Amino acid sequence: MRIHFIAIGGSAMHNLALALHHKGYIVTGSDDVIFEPSKSRLAKQGILPSQFGWFPDKINTSLDAVILGMHAKPDNPELLKARELGLIIYSYPEFLYEQSKHKTRVVIGGSHGKTTITSMILHVMNYHGRQVDYMVGAQLEGFDRMVHLTDENDFIVLEGDEYLSSPIDRRPKFHLYKPNIALLSGIAWDHVNVFPTFENYLEQFRIFVDSIVKGGSITYNEEDVNVRSIVEASTNSIRKLPYATPDFFVEDGQTFIETREGPMPLEIFGRHNLNNLSGAKWICQNMGIDEDDFYEAISSFKGAAKRLEKIGESDQTIIFKDYAHSPSKVAATTKAVKEQFPDRKLIACLELHTYSSLNAEFLKEYKGSLKDADVSAVFYIPESVRIKGLEEISIEQIGEAFEQHDINIFTNSKAFKEFLFELDVTNSIILLMSSGNYGGLDLKEVVERI
Repeated sequence: MRIHFIAIGGSAMHNLALALHHKGYIVTGSDDVIFEPSKSRLAKQGILPSQFGWFPDKINTSLDAVILGMHAKPDNPELLKARELGLIIYSYPEFLYEQSKHKTRVVIGGSHGKTTITSMILHVMNYHGRQVDYMVGAQLEGFDRMVHLTDENDFIVLEGDEYLSSPIDRRPKFHLYKPNIALLSGIAWDHVNVFPTFENYLEQFRIFVDSIVKGGSITYNEEDVNVRSIVEASTNSIRKLPYATPDFFVEDGQTFIETREGPMPLEIFGRHNLNNLSGAKWICQNMGIDEDDFYEAISSFKGAAKRLEKIGESDQTIIFKDYAHSPSKVAATTKAVKEQFPDRKLIACLELHTYSSLNAEFLKEYKGSLKDADVSAVFYIPESVRIKGLEEISIEQIGEAFEQHDINIFTNSKAFKEFLFELDVTNSIILLMSSGNYGGLDLKEVVERI
């Protein structure tokens, strides 16, 4: 098949392009800018566009389909040409469904935890040599790509994102997968630019639960009141399988989970991660892995990339980088680190980077999210607020939203770096939480200096 990608450089899009190239498809693509590591990975396989920009001449009737990425705009010249020629145009999730119509689709949904749970399932399957197709939102140890597609594998495991499918398809991605086996980890309001009210956001998860194939199953976190309410109210003819955080304890900076065979040490930590583990266990059992085999495999799981990732350590200091940026993730991650290292000073640094986090009305959702830290800092770039077309926010507004009088707030990368370098980091943990890069902060330099 001949497939052309409009906006091939995105994290998800370039991984799908690599997967199809690996499958033997003829892949072409365009984009107006491509950053690393996408650029090098596409170049290595010979499918990096020779020049950046949009070229309608690339679109012709020899193509079997066009895949449209979120980075493109509705008036993209290549998209207009494809429509003019009557070509098949897929969004990213539509194409994944097309590739998996005859497989058992396992879809992991939720505002938080879905990347980690999907990663845990794939780690266990890989450990036991079980071949499955997949799409996950982070690079995993032992996996070449974030997407893998075959004709022969029976299962496909999909991370079910609730964000929009494409510039011309405003449906959330996870509405299109029609799972046979689903999981819902937690619901906390996010993506306020698309879902302006919490009720509107909740409705997307109701639709997801009702999209499960009749006779299928939903494994759900019964500790989350919103999840429990939506799943238990659904009239869809599916099995409803609740899970909860397992018993565990922390000893000398090591987390142990209670199993039938006794306490078992884990590489990961944090109550939210153990809750994720419990959900992953039930999904793996639905996929034919028994409990003992699950525990054997999960004991070596170190976490998904950028999720509580240890990037530096000395005798006195440990530095973690985490992708957390929404209020619920920030609160859970901060609490997890404090519980794991109760005798150390916790320095928690958050960057407000996304549309939601920089929204003046949404800021109040961060109330108390950094309360478990001994020292807390918030970084944001006022120019980013203007670029996103949002109402300006002040340092005073941020302080009021977090309701912490001692919070350190920075709008300048240099000042934030000086703050880090001047800290007393004796017997400390530094937790850097962001989906951005603190205005170009060199993390290698931070690690080396600290």
